[in-house]
Amino acid sequence: MTELKAFNLSVDEQNIGWLSIDVPGERMNTLQATFAEEIQVIFAQLEEQKSQLKGLIIHSLKPDNFIAGADVRMLDACQSAQEAEDLARQGQVMFQTLADFPFPVVAAIHGPCLGGGLELALSCDYRVCSDADITRLGLPEVQLGLLPGSGGTQRLPRLIGLLPALDLILTGKQLRAKKAKKLGVVDACVPESILLDVAQQYIAKHESRRKQKVSTKEKLMSHTGLGRKVIFEQAAKKTKEQTRGNYPAADAILDVIKYGLEHGFKKGLEQEASCFGQLVMTPESKAQRSIFFAMTEMKKEHGAEAKPLAIERVGVLGGGLMGAGISHVSVAKAKVPTRIKDVSNDGVLNALNYNYKLFDKQRKRRILSRADLQSKMLQLSGGIDFTSFERIDLVVEAVFEDLELKQKMVADIEENTSHDTIFATNTSSLPIHKIAQYAQRPENVVGLHYFSPAEKMPLVEVIPHETTSEQTISTVVEFARKQGKTPIVVKDCAGFYVNRILAPYMNEAAQVLMGGEPIEHLDMALLNFGFPVGPITLLDEVGVDVGSKIMPILVQELGERFQGPDVFDTLLNDGRKGRKSGKGFYEYKGKKKQVDKSVYQLLSLTPEASLSEQDIAWRCVLPMLNEAVRCLDEGIIRSPRDGDIGAIFGIGFPPFLGGPFRCIDQIGVREVVAKMNEHAQKYGDRFAPCDGLLTRAELGHSFY
Repeated sequence: MTELKAFNLSVDEQNIGWLSIDVPGERMNTLQATFAEEIQVIFAQLEEQKSQLKGLIIHSLKPDNFIAGADVRMLDACQSAQEAEDLARQGQVMFQTLADFPFPVVAAIHGPCLGGGLELALSCDYRVCSDADITRLGLPEVQLGLLPGSGGTQRLPRLIGLLPALDLILTGKQLRAKKAKKLGVVDACVPESILLDVAQQYIAKHESRRKQKVSTKEKLMSHTGLGRKVIFEQAAKKTKEQTRGNYPAADAILDVIKYGLEHGFKKGLEQEASCFGQLVMTPESKAQRSIFFAMTEMKKEHGAEAKPLAIERVGVLGGGLMGAGISHVSVAKAKVPTRIKDVSNDGVLNALNYNYKLFDKQRKRRILSRADLQSKMLQLSGGIDFTSFERIDLVVEAVFEDLELKQKMVADIEENTSHDTIFATNTSSLPIHKIAQYAQRPENVVGLHYFSPAEKMPLVEVIPHETTSEQTISTVVEFARKQGKTPIVVKDCAGFYVNRILAPYMNEAAQVLMGGEPIEHLDMALLNFGFPVGPITLLDEVGVDVGSKIMPILVQELGERFQGPDVFDTLLNDGRKGRKSGKGFYEYKGKKKQVDKSVYQLLSLTPEASLSEQDIAWRCVLPMLNEAVRCLDEGIIRSPRDGDIGAIFGIGFPPFLGGPFRCIDQIGVREVVAKMNEHAQKYGDRFAPCDGLLTRAELGHSFY
């Protein structure tokens, strides 16, 4: 039997070479070090035939992807920076060979063309891509704590100019086909049906290596020493604001691109490979790669053994902010017709209007055409009764946090839908088993906890109660994934997982505030630690009223350690709900906010910074780590992996630390216990390490 190869070369009667890519046994094409020999053989064949060949077209035989990048598993196998650097050099040499062929080389791209896939395409003379929605181009290495290591940092700025190249490489963002054409990353963007024909036309009309299309202003800016200096200074400043020095890859990207533009292409490549090798070994990149692996694993899981049912129609109860957001991801991402039910027509109109605005934003950005927008809106309907609910497969309830109201919703849905309809309740604090208490079909009731705003926040907690069926769990997990969410299955217990680990963190922030630390100082400490927003800002965003509802439930169910300082009532009595009421700890005027100094008087405080940023950050983070371990040991989450993903995507735990469990492993369990004991002596028993940590410290165990 002949061994299947990932790369195959054929030459047609017009003397055009066709290099096809199809990695055997994998859904996505990825570049792997083991392909080096295959490619060497093909390059030798091309070298032999170079005088007869008119050109070469590189294309994928996979139906929905070109090359999704290099196989990240190779990097985890590297034992040293030198090994990782050698991998990068190997890629650079391969792509340089491609660039040096005397005949034109065209990449014909359909589907994702990312990382090493785009670096391969950049080393071709021309790139043509399909205009399909699945076609995406980008260099996302920065999201793994790395930089593009096979020539990307040197080729992209020279192709499209310094400013747009920096924007792409520093953010790792993915371009749609039309945008890639506009920026000059590709030469043509055409329907998939004629992709290969157009690729052939580029070979036919190739006379000389083409001139690069870069705007005059960009040329002036990036080709003069002064202009370049200005661009790099601005980029460094902006990067520092965003990364706060926590992500070494961003600084390395700036250095490598700058070095290459000053010292030439060849020297730039050497520097790129060297920095790539160093970054692979950093704890930040290891943590970020662990998130990537976790996400890949989770995509294959359904959260239960049963086969998920297909969801063809969805109902949403409640037209408020949450209901509107849930209906949006159901139509926009999961692509299923959705009906909204509210007690008033105004509620329904509000949700439809909310959806329209989001779709219209995409139309303005040319992601959707006017016809697309109309067809999306036609997928949405609504009313004040249960018309057509008998045909709905899944109902997501997003009404007020009131147990009796939610129980009534269950009864209404059971009366107005089919026997198999799933009832998913979006609650942040009420136990699911209580909501399902009077259900006739409790096996169909499950918790589905979205985070606000539902169209943006990536996490969803799936919460089965004791008698939820396996099929209900797997169906809801699969559907949440279709909505573009990352689902984790958690146990039915007060606060579930995310709010339960968030509460001690927020409580401690309130304790620090009541100790007299200024609000800005407190928020800045956690921003610099790596959180996307500070805790006081977060409380304002979530709403002081929401916090005041959740806290007593946690105290009642889980004990005194959840008792924070008593500030909620004081704030609410003064009309301070947070951003939604225009004032909380901050005052809001449009998009601007500033600390409302009168809040200090209200809480009888005299603000004065006395703690260092590091001290404040660890005071808030340690109770969160402690609670995460309790959640694992009580079976609230199924694994450290789920706990890490839940914290990163649910509350923005710093990705470069890899989540609470990776963070503990990285510092060392014993060191974390010692740190907690120190804090317990200084600030009280709420810092005492839990039994799970003490046992692991004693046995020398880690979480991974």
